[in-house]
Amino acid sequence: MAGPYRIDLRRWVQSPPWFWGFVASTVLCLLIYLLNTVLSEVNPGNWWGITYGTLASLLMAGAGAISIRRRSMNLAARRPLGRSSVWLQFHLYGGTLALVLVFMHSGFRIPTGSLNWWLWFLSIWVVISGLFGVALQKVIPRILSSALAVEVVYERIPELVGEISKDCKKLAEKCSEPVRLFYSKSLETVLASPEPKFIYCIDITGGIQSRIREFDFLRRVLSSDEREKLDQLESLVKTKFEIDAQYTLQRALRWWLYTHVPVSLLLLVMIGLHLYTVWYY
Repeated sequence: MAGPYRIDLRRWVQSPPWFWGFVASTVLCLLIYLLNTVLSEVNPGNWWGITYGTLASLLMAGAGAISIRRRSMNLAARRPLGRSSVWLQFHLYGGTLALVLVFMHSGFRIPTGSLNWWLWFLSIWVVISGLFGVALQKVIPRILSSALAVEVVYERIPELVGEISKDCKKLAEKCSEPVRLFYSKSLETVLASPEPKFIYCIDITGGIQSRIREFDFLRRVLSSDEREKLDQLESLVKTKFEIDAQYTLQRALRWWLYTHVPVSLLLLVMIGLHLYTVWYY
């Protein structure tokens, strides 16, 4: 698509061959399903449904194997387990293709029975949350690098905020009464710890600017010497707010893991139980 509405596929797709391979595989699966419906009905209990369900289970298990790969870095260094980027691409596209096969397994109908319904629902949840996580991992680093001057490691944020808080307190003690009063009323509590703010998810720079606007009002009533001190204080506070923005967005990535990884493990366990009941009973 040309012009301003052109979509840059390379911005979102790390490996175009994997992406187009997934598209081709999805089209092939859907064509097979359409041909299948002409020949006979598809439901989870007949041969066709069981075949689609087994293939979906194998793909889900293969996609979930990336967690074992990540926990076996020492073994991967000694054995040819393949590049981590290949595992990641299979995790993404293999897991998404598995969802297509899950829909084919159920005949594109909501399944009956508690176990079947939960398997169907959790499969959708895992894939959608995984794709959402991919989007977050592509968008958030770009926002942080383009909009903020500060770059920090998530684990060090409390320590850095503590240092900034101490520096601000020392500087405020050297300032005049209006600045000390402003610090005690408006800044001391804010500087005490990292503060996640939803506004940073919407407008990261605007959220910071709106929080330091009070400095402009105070600056008008100060002498030139006091303004220099206030400028130093504002610089430190702005740095703290940028760290807050980092904290907010990086924490969003951490919380995403809690919505995806445990549910994925639960899904794999339930798939194993489901396969056992199908093949042995």
